[in-house]
Order: sequence, then structure tokens, then C-alpha cells
Amino acid sequence: MTPFSLLLLPGDGIGPEIVEVAQLVIENIASISGRDIVIDREIAGGASIDQFGHPLRPVVLEKARQSDAVLIGAMGGPQWDFLPTDRRAAIALLTLRKELGLFANIRPVRAFPALLDASSLRPEIVRNVDMVIVRELVGGIYFGEPRGIEELVGGGKRGFNTETYSSDEVSRIGETAFELAKLRSGRVHSVDKANVLEASVVWRDAITNLHLAKFSDVDLDHMFVDNAAMQLVRDPKQFDVIVTGNIFGDILSDCAAMLSGSIGILPSASIGAKPSKGRRQGLYEPVHGTAPDIAGQGLANPIGTILSAAMMFEMSCDMPEEARLIEHAVEAALESGARTKDIANSGEFISTREMGEEIVRQIHVIASI
Repeated sequence: MTPFSLLLLPGDGIGPEIVEVAQLVIENIASISGRDIVIDREIAGGASIDQFGHPLRPVVLEKARQSDAVLIGAMGGPQWDFLPTDRRAAIALLTLRKELGLFANIRPVRAFPALLDASSLRPEIVRNVDMVIVRELVGGIYFGEPRGIEELVGGGKRGFNTETYSSDEVSRIGETAFELAKLRSGRVHSVDKANVLEASVVWRDAITNLHLAKFSDVDLDHMFVDNAAMQLVRDPKQFDVIVTGNIFGDILSDCAAMLSGSIGILPSASIGAKPSKGRRQGLYEPVHGTAPDIAGQGLANPIGTILSAAMMFEMSCDMPEEARLIEHAVEAALESGARTKDIANSGEFISTREMGEEIVRQIHVIASI
């Protein structure tokens, strides 16, 4: 097989620590499988601003375009928030998603049996939770125009953003959600705010029409976003696949993270249209942020990044068995009692690196069986 090209963008805060551990896992999987994985490293986000004055240099964007996959740690931090909007660290991530055509963000949420006591909800509420949030990624209020800040006559300012969706944009993300549901339990909840927002009226109509035309074998329910937020903590097991817009998906996926016990263990994949042939390019990253308050202390949980690498092996690398191997190794590490501080419940915990090494150890144990 031709080599698989991977671009690593460690990012800021805890990003370099967790990407280093994920790279260790990736290299061990490559060694076990015999797959040739060519790894390149670059900087983007705040680190790139400090060194080059811009969050995403053209050379890095071009490397991303030429790679089969991009694995990111996390980007941003308060020290760059004062910059103009188009120069902030987060622009690097938004630009990568937009320029690579990665319109669908896939965020699995699973409650590991070993971590039921880590959730802020009762174990009987979160036990067996297994859902996927499919978030539209390149439209909505984050990209809508007009946007800006204007000075008001007499003093003060007015900020404005535009929530906008076309039926084609909605149908595209809807296809992704329905196809995924057909591989799972066959249930989709489409989340919007159609009782208030015209953009959501278009969203609901497009999802309904797509369902009738192509996916009537999948169960579809519509839900307002405020109700969905409540239902996530009241009865999360009712959900299989949730499909929603950019801002709603951003908020709901962080809310859902606590079902698993920590945002630090949740992965994500940003993907585009499936090509007729060749590999499906993707951008893979943990759901959490840069956590600058613990950066460099070995306290970060690398599991979200490691599971993002597992998604990469399945979705871009066509190595589903290796993806399952990583997932089983993570579960085995948790069952053995390995805990980083965020999931230790005030008990003993191990470092970022030690968690990665334990997962690698479990990979080799499972691979040898």
C-alpha cells in the first residue's frame, strides 16, 4: 500500500503534550500493522502567531491539503484573544475546516463502564450511553455575513453576526447523519430552533425532505435545541445520532461530554464528502480546549486525542481493525485503574505520558492474543 501521510499540528497549551502521546500510539500501531505512515509536524494557532505573526501560514495550509489526514492538539488561549478576529488563534482551525471542505464534524459520546462514577450524573442515567453528534461545520453563524462590530452614535458598540443556512448545506450534513445512523441503531434526532429562527425553518424542511426522499427507513425526530440540552441530561440513552448546526453542535457536544465523565476523553473527526475513489481526508482533534492553566504539568488527559487517532485510522486510513485495537486498549487501560487527574475522583492519578504508555502496553497485550 502507498504510504499514509499525516500532518501533526500540536497547537497550544496542553496540545503539544497530548499530541506527543498520540504520536507514540500511532507509531506503535504502524509498527504492529506494518503500515508505512509518514509523519510531518508544523505549528499553527497561537504558537504560529508568536513565531510568524499569523495563525496559519500558507505553507502549512498547503501541507494540510497534501496530507491524507491532519491531527490537531488544541489551539488558542487568552493571550491571543485581544487580537483582531481574523488574526486570532482559532482562525487557524476554522480556516483548515473551510479550505479543506470538511463540513461534517463527527463527535462520538460514549460512557465507559469503568468511568461511570466520573460522570456528574447518576450511573443509571449514563450507563450504556452511546451516541454520535454530527455537527455542521462550515456554515451557520460562525461564517455568516454580515458580521462585525460597529460604533454607535453617542457612544457604545453593537456586535452582529448572521445565522444562515441553505437547503443544500443542510441536505449535505443530513446525508452524513442518516448514513451513519444506518450503521448504528437507525435513529436520528435533528436539532434546531425552528420556532424562532428562519434559518432553522430551512434546516427542518431540508432534513424532512431528505428523509422522505432517501432515508425513510431511518427513524427521524425533530427537537428544539433548548429541549435537546435538557434531554441530554434527563434521558441521554434516547439518542443515537444527533444532527445539528454549527453553534448548536458546538454547545451540545460540550454538554454531552460530561456524560462520559470528562471532556478530556472525547474525540472528533471533521470530514468532507466521500470521494468516489481514494482516501477520505479528515482533520482529527479532541473536543477539549488548550487548558493553559495545566499546560506543561503532565496533567492533561490524552485519551481524547488518542481516540481521535483511532477515528483517523478508520475513516481516512482504511484500517478499522487498528482503530478497534486502540479503542479496546483505551478501555483496558481504564479497566486497569489508570486515571489522569480529571477522571481520578480525588484518588491517585498518573501523568499524561504514563497514560499513553499504559495504552501502548495494552495495545501490545491485545495484539499478541
